[in-house]
Amino acid sequence: MALTNEEIAARVANFRQSNERWFQIDLSSQRLTAWEGGTPVYAVIVSTGKRSTPTVTGVFEVQAMHRTTRMRGADYDVPDVPWTMYFHRGYAIHGAYWHHNFGTPVSHGCVNVAVDHAQWLYNWADLGTPVVVQH
Repeated sequence: MALTNEEIAARVANFRQSNERWFQIDLSSQRLTAWEGGTPVYAVIVSTGKRSTPTVTGVFEVQAMHRTTRMRGADYDVPDVPWTMYFHRGYAIHGAYWHHNFGTPVSHGCVNVAVDHAQWLYNWADLGTPVVVQH
């Protein structure tokens, strides 16, 4: 069941009161921020899903981490996708070496990050790190 904007905002407020590490992805500003409780520790411009393949919204957690992986879909097959952190089904935060259009929604739903930034985020996070995706 999808969370309402109010429920997502309440979860964000709870994370900010904690000491927990968590990711916040703002689809409107195309920005990912890594937080430790209420303190932002790293922020980058990203590319999320385009209109026809939007990024899911809600509160998730990192479920699988791969230094590199192959990603396939109906109209793409990309080898060696670096620093991949799956957070919901086929949705992931990962490095993107095949474009430099960060700040513009261009993906099939994933959160594309420049490779060097993706490596930092991957090394900072753990399995179970919360991922908040909101407008």
